[in-house]
Amino acid sequence: MTGSSPPRPRPQRPRPLRHLGRPGGPRRPHGPGAHLIGRYGLLALTALLFLIFSLALPRTFPRLDTVDAVLSTQSIPAVLALAAMVPIVTGSFDLSLGYGLGLAHVMVMQLVVNNGWPWPLACLAVILGGAVVGILNGVIVEFGRINSFIATLGTGSMLYAVTGWVTDGGRIVPGPQGLPIAFTDLYDSIFLGLPVPTFYVLGLAVVLWLVLERLPLGRYLYVIGANRRAADLIGIPTRRYSVYAFTASGLIVGLAGVLLAAQQQIGNPSVGLDYLLPAFAAALLGSTAIRPGRPNALGTVVAVAVMAVGLTGIGQMGAGFWTIPLFYGGTLLVAVGLSGYAARRLRTSAAAARDSPDTPAPPPSSPTRGGGAAGTAP
Repeated sequence: MTGSSPPRPRPQRPRPLRHLGRPGGPRRPHGPGAHLIGRYGLLALTALLFLIFSLALPRTFPRLDTVDAVLSTQSIPAVLALAAMVPIVTGSFDLSLGYGLGLAHVMVMQLVVNNGWPWPLACLAVILGGAVVGILNGVIVEFGRINSFIATLGTGSMLYAVTGWVTDGGRIVPGPQGLPIAFTDLYDSIFLGLPVPTFYVLGLAVVLWLVLERLPLGRYLYVIGANRRAADLIGIPTRRYSVYAFTASGLIVGLAGVLLAAQQQIGNPSVGLDYLLPAFAAALLGSTAIRPGRPNALGTVVAVAVMAVGLTGIGQMGAGFWTIPLFYGGTLLVAVGLSGYAARRLRTSAAAARDSPDTPAPPPSSPTRGGGAAGTAP
């Protein structure tokens, strides 16, 4: 009886090197330094710009009056930027923001000055009207299957027409008695040594941050913006949640219209368009900070701060009026480029972490009795 020879070891197949990107070895995840720069770079840039302008303009720039002026004048652009940010989370754009802002503040003046409404009721009606406009935008985009650029540009033109019809092409000016003091105090008052609009912006940013980062609604919106097809496959009602995003945007635009009316104290039918470009520039630039690669509320506020400090410093240095649209246009181009780069880097980092050989494998599973779903082995 001959003994059987021991089995020969089977050659092991080489592990697929999916983590190898370009020649030169595996892709390494970004270090903590790069992560901190990406997250807080805009905040550091704000401090750096403030320091530079303070050294260049020591008599005018580093003063409390300058800080108060920046906080007061940039509150409405910040609110409108937050309104623009919400649809961007879902991958859509609302170009009717500027037109809606113009109509909202004109309607507040029309209801208070010409129709004699109490100002709280007029403000509430305008804010709810903004939400209705947002619902209209969402329904046209999602259920009408129209590109968001085209759809919101069309509705914005219609809003501009309504604004012209309400004002008859002129301005709405209060009488000799002026507007109610309580209404103008919505913008002009001071709280804890800071302009009250500053707290509106901070409160709105915190609410949006909580919704987007801590609630399932926000996670659904981010999934829709990242991959709409995948969101459909996992059962997220993409159309309904996209309408929710447009509704929130319109609601915030109505709030911005109320603040603009309290600030301007006249109804100017063409003033809203001036806020459209800064809003999108801040919303897109904000997607490169705090949460790089995804639009977020806190990053949007930081982006508004960067733009406000830059514009204030340029203005105090005696730059011409034409530098403002030049600054906004250049900032928008830079914001689009940086937000795209941040999104690509986020995807690359996620892919590298998923394909890394150091990533632990999932625990083995054992079939349950009866051939049902697999249960995790202890």
